[in-house]
Amino acid sequence: MMYIHIPFCKQKCSYCNFHFSTSLNFKDEMLRAMKTEILLRKDELQNKNLKSLYFGGGTPSILSVDEISSLIDEVLKYFSFEKDIEVTLEANPDDLDKNFLKQLAGTPVNRLSIGTQSFFEEDLKLMNRAHSASEAESSIKRAQDFGFENLSIDLIYGSPTSNLEIWKENLNKTIALEVPHISSYALTVEPKTALENWISKGKIKSPKEEEQNKEFYYLSDFLKDNGFEHYEVSNFAKPGFYSRHNSAYWKYQEYLGIGPSAHSYNGFDVRSWNVANNQQYIKKLNDKLLAKEEEILSKEDQFNEMIMIGLRTIWGVDLESLKNKFSDRELEHFQAEIKPKIEDGILLIENDHLKIPEKHWFMADGIASDLFIV
Repeated sequence: MMYIHIPFCKQKCSYCNFHFSTSLNFKDEMLRAMKTEILLRKDELQNKNLKSLYFGGGTPSILSVDEISSLIDEVLKYFSFEKDIEVTLEANPDDLDKNFLKQLAGTPVNRLSIGTQSFFEEDLKLMNRAHSASEAESSIKRAQDFGFENLSIDLIYGSPTSNLEIWKENLNKTIALEVPHISSYALTVEPKTALENWISKGKIKSPKEEEQNKEFYYLSDFLKDNGFEHYEVSNFAKPGFYSRHNSAYWKYQEYLGIGPSAHSYNGFDVRSWNVANNQQYIKKLNDKLLAKEEEILSKEDQFNEMIMIGLRTIWGVDLESLKNKFSDRELEHFQAEIKPKIEDGILLIENDHLKIPEKHWFMADGIASDLFIV
């Protein structure tokens, strides 16, 4: 599978620390560089028949449909698509006008991940989103009108501008719109963001973990009552609508990342990442050189990643895979660490898979980190 990072946005959200630029001055050069990178790295994926292509960012919908199509055409020069490939485009609500959607419906893009975040104006202003509350709703309806049924939306909970009642209204609206996939995250305060600055100056209150915990469990119960499956800590889907792309990440499959700051993984022990600088990336690729670094993952790194990723999902950690992949030293550490947690009900073993019971999922990362080899 392949990920293409589009490093451009209209404006910077207050909570975001991803790599992107709000200047489109070098967009054409960037797209040419990405096409060169696809050519130079075409042999890195063992499987040339892609089951998933994902445009992330940044804001991929800031591109024209012709530009998106040209990138897809470039991929198809060196790779083939499975018959039922999932081609996802992350999009902001304000970009999804009728003309854009009409053109997009004629491309291989068959799944939209819409950065809704909230249906309330006050939340959106705090987050410095480019769209309004009315656009949040109308963009979803328009996408459905143009045949995009495989939709995912992002929702953020635990904002200082929100509360449990507002959160309930957000979720009721989502159900009414018949969206089949939801990715939902607690508002987190990342370093070097506007949100961190506002909180440090006392302009707004810091998000409260206790409130976020309450809203997370309401989210989980409410969506399950409405036919969703909670298949990863932050992801919920109607049957048949799991994100194929993200599920492959969570099952340690190989993927190729194109574009500045994009990561790649060979499915075994090599991870690489591109430079998170647009100008450096373009300059390297203009010289037909890759703009990436890589590392060989140690056995400890591989072990810790399997634990971290697996315990965030409904599938858990495959104990047979652990036994086959790691030495007695690592497995002895693992057995010693999980024993008291199983006794306390924080972990359980089901069908030879180690899992966190869903009632403890809000603390999944902390529980997993306790099992790490350091």
